[in-house]
Amino acid sequence: MRDIILAVLVLSFGRPVAAQTAPSGWKWIRDSKGACQVAVPPDWSPLAEATGAAVLHDPSTAIAVVTSQPGQAFKPLTEAQLRTLDVPKEKIFENTATRLFYQDRTASHAEDSNAYSAMTPGHGGTCSCHVVFVRGVGEDIGKKIALSLAPAPEEHSQP
Repeated sequence: MRDIILAVLVLSFGRPVAAQTAPSGWKWIRDSKGACQVAVPPDWSPLAEATGAAVLHDPSTAIAVVTSQPGQAFKPLTEAQLRTLDVPKEKIFENTATRLFYQDRTASHAEDSNAYSAMTPGHGGTCSCHVVFVRGVGEDIGKKIALSLAPAPEEHSQP
């Protein structure tokens, strides 16, 4: 019995987190090429038309930016690349063939900010996002935004 429980736990923790959909009421922000998107809460506003960025009140409170890199194949980072990032291992939440997700800044004082970064395969390239926010915004919001990163749905023309 103990072996079965251990196997279930190992398999559960080893599975990559599936791409999340937007929580109810959240809106999608697309990168300037329209290839990648992230979801932001309803009280966030686009920074400017077609920039791929949204803010909460102003950029000094919170900002989410989504970009696309056409032609750049997505693959997990190597150990050497992870060392170059200088992110502690406990802050790298996923590094798989389907997503890279990590916390690259942790607030240590009230005036400091937190930041999450994510990358995922896109349509013919790589999608990435960076979310920076002050402590009062809440880490769960930053995580949800970063984890919503996905390729934008391809537009199909009607005949």
